[in-house]
Amino acid sequence: MSTEPGETPGRRFEPDLRSMTRINLRPIASPMPLGFFTVAIASVMTGCMQLGVFEAADRRAVALCVLPAFALQLLVSVLAFGARDVIAATLMGTFAGSWLAYALVMGSGAAGGPRVLGVFNLAFLCFGALMAAVTRPKRALWLVLVVSLPRWAATGLAGLTGAEWLVRASGALGLAVALVATYAAYALMLEDMRSEEVLPIGRSGPAHTAVEGDLAVQLRNLERQAGVRRRDAETTATRRGAPLGAGDGR
Repeated sequence: MSTEPGETPGRRFEPDLRSMTRINLRPIASPMPLGFFTVAIASVMTGCMQLGVFEAADRRAVALCVLPAFALQLLVSVLAFGARDVIAATLMGTFAGSWLAYALVMGSGAAGGPRVLGVFNLAFLCFGALMAAVTRPKRALWLVLVVSLPRWAATGLAGLTGAEWLVRASGALGLAVALVATYAAYALMLEDMRSEEVLPIGRSGPAHTAVEGDLAVQLRNLERQAGVRRRDAETTATRRGAPLGAGDGR
């Protein structure tokens, strides 16, 4: 088989398809107010439990009230993935799993529940610290995470040590998380209704540009974003000259 000058034998090059390529966007409403309000309500319930507002016998009722937070934040995570917001989607999806774990352990009264949840919260603390390191431009998410970190630390240590003062401290921090999350949700809702920032959120970097910039700025490098670019496995197979068949995930 003959090849053109400068062309590597055995490799097939696709023509430039940019002129016939169309990328369709499907705008959706921001799911983040729902996610933040869910965090706030569930944090109030668990915080009141730790502060002694409810009796020990009320644990199952509190768990049942927290359980819907799992479904709501899972929905927020799915919608955030659809909006190509991987940070918010990852955070809300993990929050959903944490509420489900809490509801199942506390509602069932499983043996060793407090200690197990203590380790779980310390593991969540590590996850939250990593997420806080990359969410600074999304200041609303970042603030909720920063306030949540000491609460996860206090809850984890309280579960492992049984120290009553740590339990109370975790409850108070839970109410602080609820206040910050409520502010973030309310600010985002006002911004959506009035199409401008009403209450300060403190966006910076790409997050600020996405809101304040024009459409051309927002669509910059769209062809390289997840869901549009070619998948890594396909790219590797194409570079090697391997055919893409049923086994490539299509």
